[in-house]
Amino acid sequence: MSGVAKTKGPGDDVPVSGDLVALSGVNKHFGALHVLQDIDLTIARGEVVVVIGPSGSGKSTLCRTINRLETIDSGAISIDGKPLPQEGRELARLRADVGMVFQSFNLFAHKTVLENVMLGQLKVRRTEKKAAEEKARALLDRVGVGSQCDKYPAQLSGGQQQRVAIARALAMDPKVILFDEPTSALDPEMINEVLEVMQQLARDGMTMVVVTHEMGFARSAANRVVFMADGRIVEEAAPEEFFSNPRSDRAKDFLSKILHH
Repeated sequence: MSGVAKTKGPGDDVPVSGDLVALSGVNKHFGALHVLQDIDLTIARGEVVVVIGPSGSGKSTLCRTINRLETIDSGAISIDGKPLPQEGRELARLRADVGMVFQSFNLFAHKTVLENVMLGQLKVRRTEKKAAEEKARALLDRVGVGSQCDKYPAQLSGGQQQRVAIARALAMDPKVILFDEPTSALDPEMINEVLEVMQQLARDGMTMVVVTHEMGFARSAANRVVFMADGRIVEEAAPEEFFSNPRSDRAKDFLSKILHH
């Protein structure tokens, strides 16, 4: 899957068959700062794409444009062949298909773990309550926190909270899940328990876009590594190729700083 061709040109609003996410000519500014510059990227169904790069390179912004948490100034984004809706009900429906796992968990503090995972099913998917609860319990078991169902988020460790957040995303049966630095807020000893869950999802065929500093995860779970710097995609390649033989000086410099200390 790592050989997926990039779509090029503004006429490619709708991706070719098999591409679940397509960005074409995407630009984004924060004031005078040009944070995304002419981004072309396609993600195939079942593909795990890991986005890496120095801080301030536009990685998280790129991730957040895919479900319109950030708007874009120009270009086109489509999910499963449909252009990204601007707002309203259509956008809510799209967000149900595009799961998101945040750096800071973003669980509802006043709801139990079980209620957190049931909520989207009940409110957005209109699932019957008994079915939503059964599914929530099964997913919490799957991510290894089934015994914590009746606790509140503050009673859980950071690693447990992030696994609940992954279960909450899975509960919506998303077509793709976006992970925005999911381990950056965790203590070192909790990182692996979250990465293991993500690696299992990758093995199960979930389409994933992962912004991370965890190079071990990029090596072991990614089909493709996308390296960003200064708001651009500098290069993209299969992980074994990228880590052993980066083509750009920018990537070589980045890797020399993080892999040899």
